[in-house]
Amino acid sequence: MSLQEQSPPGVAPPTSASAEPVPADRVTIRPAATRARRGPRVPRSLRRATGPVGLLLVWYLAGVTGLLADDVLASPVDVVRRGWELTRSGELPDAIGASALRAGTGFLIGAAVALTLALLAGLFRVGEDVVDSSMGMLRAIPWVGLIPLFIVWFGIDETPKIALVALGVTYPLYFNIYGGIRSTDAQLVEAGRMVGLGRLALIRYVILPSALPGALVGLRYALSTAWLALVFAEQVNASEGIGHLMSNAQQYFRTDVIVLCLAVYAVLGLLCDFTVRLLGRYLLAWRASFDGDGA
Repeated sequence: MSLQEQSPPGVAPPTSASAEPVPADRVTIRPAATRARRGPRVPRSLRRATGPVGLLLVWYLAGVTGLLADDVLASPVDVVRRGWELTRSGELPDAIGASALRAGTGFLIGAAVALTLALLAGLFRVGEDVVDSSMGMLRAIPWVGLIPLFIVWFGIDETPKIALVALGVTYPLYFNIYGGIRSTDAQLVEAGRMVGLGRLALIRYVILPSALPGALVGLRYALSTAWLALVFAEQVNASEGIGHLMSNAQQYFRTDVIVLCLAVYAVLGLLCDFTVRLLGRYLLAWRASFDGDGA
């Protein structure tokens, strides 16, 4: 009887190729990584630099060809030259130092307020009822629009500038820390109680580590908001700082100085973001996360 006749109903008869096993020495196994790789691998640092370098090239070509006049937007060469002149004279380092002091002071105040309120609202139901609803209401108010009110309250010295930065930092930090605390896995809390952890031990070893990823996200957002708030704050009667340079350059239509100040703000923001990323890799080394697909 043939193989077709011996096969049960509904089952395809085996072919001669499938009936005979293939010798192991004839089987070639290709790793998935080898099959997926196509062409040479480009370093991530080079890929990340492609966008900024491309923008600079387009900007430079637009200035050289005359598509952008100097009174509209200065060329990158003029911006770099002016930056070198201000650096040699000491004006730019002094301005960066004054702005960094304002941003750092406001950030520390805002971070302390945000952490305190987030712990009260996240760990206690009474604190949530009192704090969270008020923070949600205040967040709807544009904090930049509070500049005139801050001037009335604090005058025109350093206090309103620092207060504006602190206010801009408070909201993102509070909501991310509060959300991280409340998103703690209830099974982890119950397991901690079963092994005999008290309330303080639960907060230290279970709740706060669970809230750490959200807190780092809020920290990145808060640092960028701090520099954004500083841009607005230093436009109000500032006698020193990067915003002071921008205000003077605006009066004399010096687009090279304006672009230079914006570039300084951007570089400072990137440095803060890079620092938080490194801090996150160190603090969250125990936590496996998804890094994306591809090379």
